[in-house]
Amino acid sequence: MKRFLYRLFHFTYALEQSRRRRLTTSGVIILLCLIISATLGLDTNQNLTYQIFTFLLSILIISIVSSRFFTFRFSAVRILPRFATVGVNLKYRIVIHNKTNKIQNNLQLLESFADPRPTFPEFIATPEPEEEKRNAFDRYVGYYRWVWLIARKRVATAKAIDLPPLPPNSKTEIVYEIAPAYRGVIRFADLTVIRPDVFGLFNACVTNHLPQSLLVLPKLYNVPPIKLPGARRYQSGGVALASSVGDSEEFRSLREYRPGDSLRKIHWKSWAKVGKPIVKEEQDEFFVRHALILDTFQSVKYSQILEEAIAIAASLACEVQTQESLLDLMFVGHEAYCFTFGRGLSHTDKMLEILASVVACRDKSFDAIIPVVMERVSLLSGCICIFLCWDDDRKRLVNYLSGMGIHSLVLILTDADKTNNFDRESMPDGMATFRILNLGKIQEELMQL
Repeated sequence: MKRFLYRLFHFTYALEQSRRRRLTTSGVIILLCLIISATLGLDTNQNLTYQIFTFLLSILIISIVSSRFFTFRFSAVRILPRFATVGVNLKYRIVIHNKTNKIQNNLQLLESFADPRPTFPEFIATPEPEEEKRNAFDRYVGYYRWVWLIARKRVATAKAIDLPPLPPNSKTEIVYEIAPAYRGVIRFADLTVIRPDVFGLFNACVTNHLPQSLLVLPKLYNVPPIKLPGARRYQSGGVALASSVGDSEEFRSLREYRPGDSLRKIHWKSWAKVGKPIVKEEQDEFFVRHALILDTFQSVKYSQILEEAIAIAASLACEVQTQESLLDLMFVGHEAYCFTFGRGLSHTDKMLEILASVVACRDKSFDAIIPVVMERVSLLSGCICIFLCWDDDRKRLVNYLSGMGIHSLVLILTDADKTNNFDRESMPDGMATFRILNLGKIQEELMQL
C-alpha cells in the first residue's frame, strides 16, 4: 500500500507541475466549466447545455493548436552570487539572447529546479518534523510528509515573471528573484520562456537546459556581542604561522645567544656590532580561543530544533569572528569534526559553508564529541554549547569544562510547552551560564544574552 501511495504521489506531482506550466488560471476555469457542461449536457433533448460544451471545447482546441505555432529560439546566462541565505529573497541577473529576427512580446520567464521528488526509501525513512502530532490517517497516507519532502529537497521556490519586450537578435538583462526556504544546495535545471495564447488559456513553452547550483547558508539571527570570561591561553604549534594580527610571536627584546636557540632568531646586525651572537626574544603565543560545540544528536534526519541550533551556531560564530579570537567549531555528523576559524586561519564564509552542510548524527551517542573537546580543552578560554536537550551526558560535559576552569555559555533549545520540564536544579552554577531558548522566540531571547 505504501508503494502504491508513493507512485500515486509521484505521478500526480508530475501531472500537477505540467498543469501549472501549461494551463493558466483562466484555462483551469474553462476546463472545469467544460467538464460540468459535458456532465449536464448528456441529454441533448432536455437542455441546451451541450451548446456551451461545444463552444468551450472549440475555444480550448483553438488555444492549444495556436500555441503550437510559437517558435522562439533563445539562449540564456544565469549570473549567480556565491551564496544565498535562508529567509532572505535572492535577486540575481539573467541575460537572455533573442535569436529570432522579430521582437518578442508578452512573454514570461520561469526557473525550474532539479526534480525534488524523493525516492521510495527516502519517503519511507524520513518523517516530517512533528509528524507524530498528526492524526493516524495522515500519518499512514503520508501526504503531508510528501509535500514537506518536496519542499525540503527543492530548497527554494520560484515564480514566473513578466519579461520586457525582447528586441530581435539582441541580449536583454533581467532580474529574477527566488525565495530560499531551507539550507542546502539549490540545483537549477531549466529556464522556460512562456507565452499564453490569444485567449489566455494555454501556455506555449520553450525550455533551455541550464544546470547550475547554489549553496544556501543557514538563517542568521541578530545577536549581541558575546563576551565569555576567561584568560588568554598559550597556543602552541603552527597558529602563529597563520596569524598576522595581535600579539602572536611579537618582538620583546634582544639578548645573548643561548645553546638551543633557533638560528632563525639571530639578529645579525646586533651580532655585527657587538661581535657575539645576539638573538631576538619574542613573547609567547597567548590569545583568546573559544569553542563552539554544536549538538547534532537526534533520532530523526530532520527537525526544526536542529535547524534552529545550526542557525544560532552560525549567528554566534559570525559574532565571535569579529572579536579577533580563535574559534573551534565542533560537531559530529557522519564523523567527528573540529574546524578552526579566526585570526587569519579561515574566513566566516567558509564556516557558514560548513554549517550549511551539517547533518544530524543518528547512529552515535553524545559521548562521540567528548574526544574532540578533550583534544583542545587545554587551549580554550571559553566555550559556547548549543544543546538540543538537557540530560546527564550533556551535564557531564559542562561539569568537565567547569572542572578544567573553562567558562561556558550553555544554550538549550526546547519547545515552549516543554520549558517547565527542565530540572533547573540539575544545571550547575559557577563557571557555566545557562539560557533556555524557546522555538518561535529565538530572536527575542538571543537579544537578552
